[in-house]
Amino acid sequence: MSSSSSSSSPLSKSNASACATSTSNGFVPQNYDYFLVLDFEATCDSGTQPSPQEIIEFPCLKVSAKTFEVESKFHHYVRPTAHPVLSEFCTDLTGIIQEMVDDQADLPETLRLFHEWLIEENLLGRADSADSNNAPHSFLFVTCGDWDLKSMLPRQAAYLNLTIPPYLKKWMNIKKAYNKAMGSFPRGMMVMLSALDIAHQGRHHSGIDDCANIASILKKLAEMGVHFKQTGSVE
Repeated sequence: MSSSSSSSSPLSKSNASACATSTSNGFVPQNYDYFLVLDFEATCDSGTQPSPQEIIEFPCLKVSAKTFEVESKFHHYVRPTAHPVLSEFCTDLTGIIQEMVDDQADLPETLRLFHEWLIEENLLGRADSADSNNAPHSFLFVTCGDWDLKSMLPRQAAYLNLTIPPYLKKWMNIKKAYNKAMGSFPRGMMVMLSALDIAHQGRHHSGIDDCANIASILKKLAEMGVHFKQTGSVE
């Protein structure tokens, strides 16, 4: 769930020099094989937020660190259980209607499906696999802000008494990568798109559309020579 917009400064020579030098294909070598762009949408209301807030859309894009193209996606709507009825405000904001979540898996099952997707994409190894030559690819989650993995998922997991897998406890906040390149910390995704001259795709606060836009920002910053690093973690 990306935040709102404000103004930002254009790229300067001094800011650009802080980034690594681009290679012939326009991208500097990265420390990871893939970036997983993730952007949750959650239950919300115009006044007091529901307690607990619950994830209702779980999208993730697998982006190659060599080409910065999307190679695969995971996208599931998630059925809330503490407050199963979505507010009108939530539907207006996210475009998610009641029928889109009613028959979906709850969060524990969605996390299981996500884990299986990571295995299928060779990002995690199977515990029972005997093939030691097919090592999983390295990856880093990319979010727009720290809310998704620092606040939203841990809080709902605590409410449900779920154990969060270690791989969901570290990420890169793309706002910090943008700040490195542009010399200005953005309030939200729309600021970055505008400053980088990237056309917005789809609907703002649709999780899967926001992921596509964040992936476009990631690629643009890579073209500018940014070397991406982990910026956040939770214990």
